[in-house]
Amino acid sequence: MRRAPYYGWYVVGALFFSMFLGVGLRQGFGIFVETWEREFGATVAAVSVAASIGWFMNGASQVLMGWLIDRVGGRVVVTVATAAMGIGCALMALVNNVFLLVVVYGALMSLASGGLSGGPPTAIAARWFRRRRGTAISVLVSGGSVGGLVLVPFLTYLFVWTNWRAAWLVASAIALVLGVPLLWTAVRNDPRDLGLLPDGDAPADRGQLPVESQRPAVAEAWEGPLAVSRWQSAYRSAPIWQLSVAYWVCGVTTASITVHYVRWALSEGIAPTTAALAFGLLSAINAAGVLAIGILSDRLPRRVLLGVVYLIRALAFVLLVVLPGPSALWAFAVVGGASWLATVPLTSSLTADVYGLRRLGTLVGMANFFHQVGGALAVYLFGLAFDLWDSYDLAFLVGAGLLVAAGLLSLSIRERRWSVRYAGSPPSQ
Repeated sequence: MRRAPYYGWYVVGALFFSMFLGVGLRQGFGIFVETWEREFGATVAAVSVAASIGWFMNGASQVLMGWLIDRVGGRVVVTVATAAMGIGCALMALVNNVFLLVVVYGALMSLASGGLSGGPPTAIAARWFRRRRGTAISVLVSGGSVGGLVLVPFLTYLFVWTNWRAAWLVASAIALVLGVPLLWTAVRNDPRDLGLLPDGDAPADRGQLPVESQRPAVAEAWEGPLAVSRWQSAYRSAPIWQLSVAYWVCGVTTASITVHYVRWALSEGIAPTTAALAFGLLSAINAAGVLAIGILSDRLPRRVLLGVVYLIRALAFVLLVVLPGPSALWAFAVVGGASWLATVPLTSSLTADVYGLRRLGTLVGMANFFHQVGGALAVYLFGLAFDLWDSYDLAFLVGAGLLVAAGLLSLSIRERRWSVRYAGSPPSQ
């Protein structure tokens, strides 16, 4: 008799949509920067303040959301966050100055997105999978790539055909009419809520599996040497700092491109629709790259893949400086796309492997706080650099240097010593 599909994949599918909304709608900010400059009588740096505050608030929110997931479960958190995001998109249509942009985008929407993208969804998915954790997390994270692929060009064309306020109203309808019912219906906090085991295993299945297939599942029932019952204890060891500092650099480089990519393209004489299509290509390539990374990460050392991803992104930033504008636009889309969100499943999975599941929501939330603080700083400084020098070249080169450092830092993680995949020990009796 054929077994029904494991319910964890339905959870992953719903969380895919939450990432689709959370990442795609926030990336839509960059489309409107030049328009807001003209309508609000503001500089690039002034408009960037709203985005900068938003990245910081999003990071702070992810710590809170992760803490709530550890205590009350993810279903309520992601559903309420999606409703708040939909309300925030509707309010964006009423914004008429930078101050209101800070309030609506920088505060409300950014706080809400902390519950439906980044760390919280990956923490929920990690509870549903052991052997295929990297694959499952990469599938839901690819929702962010698809969000960039679909929503950024979609909002751009709505903006061109109508106006930017109408674009945000349509985004609100997508979140409220589709997102809220889907997440409330499909997401469950833990496989035990449905009487299931992670990966869909039945109690009798494990003894029938080959020894090699059993190893990751059995190891996950154990605890690695650095597993924690209090999230603060993790910060007494090196891996969490190596992951967090590298993730800070990830935030610097993704946030700066999310907000300034279209503005940079305009400064190179490239049409906004062309820039949006290039960002869509970046997102499409990234969706494939994230899925490939997730599958590989269940078979290869995650630290090696993470280091390579950062180094590839460093090359993409260099290409933005050394190539002429149109060539740089598409070269960055291809090379940068191969690395864009691939850091998310790798960082979340490594955190789970090293520190266990009991405080994973909080730890992943803290990692994302580092990420968003880096993004907040970069968004403002990149805008300031453009106002001062009428060029992003220096900022892009600084980003490339930081990415090389992040790649080397990731490669230095002693995964074979600390990860439960290699160093698990049975729980005490």
